[in-house]
Amino acid sequence: MTRPLFVLEGVYALVDTAVTPDAERFLDAILAGGVRLIQLRAKQGVERALLRALLARTRPAGALLIVNDDLDAALEADGLHAGQEDLEALRRRGIDAAALRATLAGKVLGVSCGLPGEALRALAEGADYVGTGPFKTTATKSDAGDAIGVAGLAAVCSAVPLPVAAIGGIDFGDLPEIAGAGARMVALVSALARAADPERRAREFVAGWARVRA
Repeated sequence: MTRPLFVLEGVYALVDTAVTPDAERFLDAILAGGVRLIQLRAKQGVERALLRALLARTRPAGALLIVNDDLDAALEADGLHAGQEDLEALRRRGIDAAALRATLAGKVLGVSCGLPGEALRALAEGADYVGTGPFKTTATKSDAGDAIGVAGLAAVCSAVPLPVAAIGGIDFGDLPEIAGAGARMVALVSALARAADPERRAREFVAGWARVRA
């Protein structure tokens, strides 16, 4: 099967329903700000009505909408992002790496990896990108673990040829170090969701990331 080509580079914004109660309005703002990589994270379960409302916005804008954790919901969207525990849960359901890749049928697969060894396994199992962090300590995800910093991020970027998304406690001033470590994407939660003007902040991050990656 020929896999579709996706642009896995740039600002990667998480629409986390625990942080952004008005997900549709927030998505409108960040799309207007130029973000074209989106992840829906809904730890209490993905509501299909919300998912479809978001897709009705991302698809006309040419943006990707990837779903965190929920494989069934991801099949309606543009892909799945899975953590290490999520992958183990899928294996217990009888869905190994090959079955997952076949089920996604060409959609994007992203995997959370805090260590080079995890990233190498993700590469071998067909991931399209890895999410690496937390870059710094973050309050958004309680089980994120210890911060890996620039050195940890660079180690993962050096280990695999896959696009790497840095995530976790990232501020605007971190962009040069993150780009220098080799990341192709910068994933943001609170930096956009808690901004007074998410559209303006998204524009700043998009332009800032383009500058440091130039």
